[in-house]
Amino acid sequence: MSSEWTEEVLDGDTGPVPVRIYRGSAHAEKPPLVLHLYGSTFFDGAFANGQAIATLLARAGAVVVAADYSKANEHPFPKALELSFNLLGRLCSLRSKLADRKSALYVAGEEAGGNIAAGLALMARDQHLGGLQGQILLSPMLDPCMATGSFRGAEANPKSCRWAEGWNRYLGFAANACHPYAVPAYCERLAGVAPALVLTAEDDPLRDEGIAYAKRLRRAGVKVRQEVLTGPTGWPAAYSKCRDTKPEWGERVRGFFAEFFQETGAFSH
Repeated sequence: MSSEWTEEVLDGDTGPVPVRIYRGSAHAEKPPLVLHLYGSTFFDGAFANGQAIATLLARAGAVVVAADYSKANEHPFPKALELSFNLLGRLCSLRSKLADRKSALYVAGEEAGGNIAAGLALMARDQHLGGLQGQILLSPMLDPCMATGSFRGAEANPKSCRWAEGWNRYLGFAANACHPYAVPAYCERLAGVAPALVLTAEDDPLRDEGIAYAKRLRRAGVKVRQEVLTGPTGWPAAYSKCRDTKPEWGERVRGFFAEFFQETGAFSH
């Protein structure tokens, strides 16, 4: 998958953050502005892992600011979330420079990045960060119990798998497992968060927790679009393995992004 980006460093209260800024060849006059958080399990990811999804978001018409939050991932919750929230605030103030002063703001992420994106949507609601138009969650890590049918079907062993190690690393100690920003699946108050696009796949071990979260968001009155791609997709590992090739699911996912932007009013400002 070919893509182009520019590299910059954005400064904020938590220090400088390296970012890649992706722009599609033909985006809208007031393109949506997306903060993208690459896929990982909180410890085993790399900045380049996000290239495929960031490129698809840009091809869907957005200006994408992909953040390198790897340094924050060296620390337990809430370091990565705080860095990302600070960066989201910076995007609000830099909106006219990066895209357009009327551009709608979104968060997006895969796996651990999806967890942080969901946490950011909750924080944006609670701390009255204006203008968050939507959250895009792909195979989000939401439930540290890892006891769903899709995990069992994938023969993922909770005692010896990268997701378990990632959760242990991120939560740090047991009390963090009760914090709604750390574990969105356990959040009791979901009403009022930004509309969500939740993407997963039939062969995705994280499928059931994503579906369950989408269902709870709907029950809370949140506008949700949920899509489950037919397998095999190789998700979530495939997100980081298709940097130089065009994935079979790429065009469908790009279409979901574009439709979600349209449905949530990103192109009508």
